[in-house]
Amino acid sequence: MSTAVAELESTSTKVLTFFLGQEEYGLEILKVQEIIGMMDVTAVPRTPQYIRGVINLRGKIIPIVELRLKFDMETIEQTEETCIIVVRAGGIEIGIVVDKVSEVVDIAREDIEDAPSFGTSVRTDYILGIGKSEGRVKMLLDIEKVLATEDMVHIQAAGEASEMA
Repeated sequence: MSTAVAELESTSTKVLTFFLGQEEYGLEILKVQEIIGMMDVTAVPRTPQYIRGVINLRGKIIPIVELRLKFDMETIEQTEETCIIVVRAGGIEIGIVVDKVSEVVDIAREDIEDAPSFGTSVRTDYILGIGKSEGRVKMLLDIEKVLATEDMVHIQAAGEASEMA
């Protein structure tokens, strides 16, 4: 069992599940601050394409990451189910755009397997593990690693640029 999976709670972990296309993903519920509907996003120049911009959430500037673009997936039209999950990563709040939120599930530790290895040329360190629940497979993400250090620099710069404007 990987150290990432070992870091999860001893018997089970609560996970917020969401979809990008047909794939189901999960985040540890303790990393989730809130879920909000889509709102106007202000673009910030000279940031990577996956950084959609920033929003003003009750007076607080929140950078927004398009998770589809971060995962090299094609973008789709926004629907009524498209929403923003506000997470805490790297000490800051960040919104991630997902196709739709599914549910909060409790996944038993024995139902979480290590991320598969695809060789040294494919990074999978952002995957905590593969959870099995209700006959479905959910890719459990380590949001801190999804939004790696270089990304955090861009995200913080986007937030600071918008606060100065």
